[in-house]
Amino acid sequence: MASVTETKIVEVKIDPRDITNEKVIRKTALRKAGFSDSPEIHSSVVRRSIDARSRRPQFVCQVQLGERPQKPSHSIFCPAKLTGKRVAIVGAGPAGYFAALTLLEKGIKPIILERGKDVTARRYDLKKIQADGLVDPHSNYCFGEGGAGTYSDGKLYTRATKRGNVKRILDLFIENGAEPDIRIDAHPHLGSNMLPRIVSSMREAITAAGGEVHFGAHVADLIKDNDTLKGVVLGSGEQITADAVILATGHSARDIFHTLVRNNVPVEAKPFALGVRIEHPQPLIDQIFYHQSPRHKNLPAASYRITTQVEERGVFSFCMCPGGFVVPASTAPGELVLNGMSMSSRSAPFANAGLVVEIRLEDVGGDPSDPLSALAFQASVEKTMFEAGDGSSQKAPAQRVGDFIAGKLSESLPESSYVPGLYTAPLNELLPHTVADRLAKALPVFGRKYKGFDSNEAKMMAVESRTSSPVRVLRDRQSLEHPSVKGLYPCGEGAGYAGGIVSAAIDGERVATAVAEKLSA
Repeated sequence: MASVTETKIVEVKIDPRDITNEKVIRKTALRKAGFSDSPEIHSSVVRRSIDARSRRPQFVCQVQLGERPQKPSHSIFCPAKLTGKRVAIVGAGPAGYFAALTLLEKGIKPIILERGKDVTARRYDLKKIQADGLVDPHSNYCFGEGGAGTYSDGKLYTRATKRGNVKRILDLFIENGAEPDIRIDAHPHLGSNMLPRIVSSMREAITAAGGEVHFGAHVADLIKDNDTLKGVVLGSGEQITADAVILATGHSARDIFHTLVRNNVPVEAKPFALGVRIEHPQPLIDQIFYHQSPRHKNLPAASYRITTQVEERGVFSFCMCPGGFVVPASTAPGELVLNGMSMSSRSAPFANAGLVVEIRLEDVGGDPSDPLSALAFQASVEKTMFEAGDGSSQKAPAQRVGDFIAGKLSESLPESSYVPGLYTAPLNELLPHTVADRLAKALPVFGRKYKGFDSNEAKMMAVESRTSSPVRVLRDRQSLEHPSVKGLYPCGEGAGYAGGIVSAAIDGERVATAVAEKLSA
């Protein structure tokens, strides 16, 4: 038998019936490691995922055996004494809040300027969108404390593991109220019902350490002195001066991009993706991807990540929300945008995902030298979808998947989670042909691989267009500062350098560290 002082990690497969039985997991891991069952050997699951490739899904657990690990004796967030330096942060999403936490650890005061409302007050504006179709351009599913991720399931999976310390990001979430299981799940998520409390806790930590958070603070202009940014001007006319400005506005703040161009701050158009929200009954997704329906009670609602190539363009799922809801994510009147969200339990009867097509710059038309050409294309599609309806609500055009493939109008639509409502419409004609044609060719490919995915039980609704920013704000690779405007630090998803909560948080920390190094030089 191996020594009890040896620490070892073993991988074991556990039947869903036993995943909540710590004794079974421990016994299986000890047997795999060749350890005797001694009380001196501590066991803990350090990684957990699901292998659903066979007919019987199993949990795959990495179990650490050995001495009991010591719990940290101090907080993850350790603010320092403020030095007098101050940095304005535009946006209170994950990039902005994690940048603020990092600055405080460097002794620099962050002044967060958020155009929307705090996470509690924001809820009332979301209800107005759902019930009445009234879109507040400053407070909606994209704008407000916590950013778009607060009401989009709270997925914490990222591939940006080489850009920063993902463990620290997760630990900070846990320190502010997230469940510890996010440390071990391969695809962790928080849930849109849990995120408001976590976001509020982060704000309290920032203000307690000397930072400022201002809501209803819409940045309308910049304060520039030749090639140096000195601060920003709010819509109220108030001027906020700072030693540096971190621009962390998210992917939907179009007016900020126009403000940058107006102030001769170089930006560039970038590729993005556009398509539909596809919604299935969750039991159908369970049957397709778990090979069982109903699924075992210990299995979470099945999710998927699918992709294919059609005519030199990627077609792929995006922001998949098992047991979730489709929501109206418009950020201004006169447009229609959809997104998905899930609560922490992911227990709703439907599954939805963005099903989108890669959009390259040659697909958008317009002036190729215009840095906002992709933005204009995105906006024009959202306007088309809104005007296709009654011109006054957030009802969404929709089509059964089989009918979409066949190119015919659906006579009826299945029940949906989308509260504002659906109406039958020819998405084949409403969507840009470069998108519609590729979706129609990709769906049968997915249907052959995942039987039932392209059936008429599923419906598509339009439009899913905010997958990422269609604009990139330039920054130097080393200093992370804008190459032409000193003191400006583009950051996060809106600047084109992140794609999701964790990667945005990582970018916020990286940029804040770069700012601190510059200000201390």
